[in-house]
Amino acid sequence: MTGSLDRVDAAVSGWLSGRTEPLILGLCGAQGSGKSTLAEGLRDRMTGRGVRTAILSLDDLYLDGAARAALAARIHPLLRTRGVPLTHDVARGIRVIDHVRAGRPVTLPRFDKARDEPAADTAPVDGIDLLLFEGWCVGATPQAEAALVEPINPLEREADGDGTWRRAVNAALRTDYAALFGRIDRLVLLAAPGFEVVAGWRTEQEQTLRRGIEAAGGDTSGLMNAAAIARFVQHYERLTRHILHEMPARADLVLPLDGARRLRA
Repeated sequence: MTGSLDRVDAAVSGWLSGRTEPLILGLCGAQGSGKSTLAEGLRDRMTGRGVRTAILSLDDLYLDGAARAALAARIHPLLRTRGVPLTHDVARGIRVIDHVRAGRPVTLPRFDKARDEPAADTAPVDGIDLLLFEGWCVGATPQAEAALVEPINPLEREADGDGTWRRAVNAALRTDYAALFGRIDRLVLLAAPGFEVVAGWRTEQEQTLRRGIEAAGGDTSGLMNAAAIARFVQHYERLTRHILHEMPARADLVLPLDGARRLRA
C-alpha cells in the first residue's frame, strides 16, 4: 500500500498547490481494495503537513434498517441489503460536502456494520482543506439501458429476473448520485485486477472486523460467514465490473493493483 499512498500523496499535493478552497477528493475501489487504509494514511500525512484533512466514507452514509425495509417494500426486496445506490442517505452526503466547501462546521456520519445500523456521529469538524470521500462506487456513472437486460450472476437471475432492482439502482446513479458525485473535484481509482478477487478481499475485511470487535468484547452476531459474503458481493458485481471497465479512462489517477493489493507497474 506504500506505493499507492506515495502516488496519491504526490498527486494530491499538486492538486492542492495554490488552491484557495477545499479539495474534494473521490477515492473509488472495489470492496477490500484498501480504500480506507489509503485514506487514513493520506490523512495522517496531510495532517502532519498542516493540511486540515477529514474522511467521509460512502459506507457511513448507509440508511438505517427501517429505511431500507421501506425501500424493499416499495421498490424491490434486494434493497433491504445495504450496498448499492439507493441504500445511502445521499442528501446528507451532499450537505456534508457543501458545508465543507463553504467552510462551515460539519458533523461526519458513522455506520456500525456489526449492527447494520448508523452509529453515533463524530464531533463537529470546523475547517477542512481536504475531504477524502471514499467508497466502492464513488464517482460511478450509470450503465446503458441495453446493458441491464441480461442478469450477470445467480443473485440477479433468481431475485431480479425482471430487472426491476438493477434498473432502479441505475436510475439512482443517473439522478441523486450524479448530484453527489458531481461535487468531487478529483477522482482516484484503486483498480482491482478483476471482480474475481473481490470475494476474497471482502472475506479478509470481515475477518479483520471480527477480530477487532472480539478484542473489544463486542457483539459479532451481525457479521457474515463465507457463504453470506459470497452472496453479498453479488449485489456489487454489476457496478464493480462497470467501474473497472469505464472509469480508468476518466479518473484523474488510476492505481492498478494485483491480487495482493500491490501497485502494479
